[in-house]
Amino acid sequence: MDLERIERAVAEILVAVGEDPSREGLRKTPQRVARMYQELFAGLTRNPASHLETAFTEQYDELVVLRDIPFNSMCEHHLMPFEGKAHVAYLPDGQVVGISKLARVVDDFAHRPQVQERLCSQIADILMDSLKAKGVAVVIEATHACMTCRGIKKAGSVMVTSSIRGRCRSDARTRSEVMTLLHK
Repeated sequence: MDLERIERAVAEILVAVGEDPSREGLRKTPQRVARMYQELFAGLTRNPASHLETAFTEQYDELVVLRDIPFNSMCEHHLMPFEGKAHVAYLPDGQVVGISKLARVVDDFAHRPQVQERLCSQIADILMDSLKAKGVAVVIEATHACMTCRGIKKAGSVMVTSSIRGRCRSDARTRSEVMTLLHK
């Protein structure tokens, strides 16, 4: 990540909005913003699949669910934050992973310029592919600053997206069970 370039761009934005980047309160703002972007977009340099490389053989044929995984991301349309909870479920096919790995996958995809719909799909797709799962369900609930503090300004509104794959989608009983477990 080119931190110096980000610093120059932030200083230019400050000038463009009528501020003085050399003013005491703003002197280090370009550096702080550059470090913030480095942290918020760290997922651009990470491979989420790497968290799923270590799986354990386990003949478990019921749903594995991890709910309420907190995350934050940046809307790629306005470069404003959105944050919420991801709920992830998969139906193993002889392989399970440590639960922290599911949260790491969410974080790696979230720490990129994103839209919630893509974030949801990326998590579902990588779990299906990497774990060779029989089914996957991902539900994300998030509030978007681009909706709550600008534009329409509807504080408290929550966007919900879902990505359902394999048997979690095709089998009505499995789909019903997974959706019940994800929304408890």
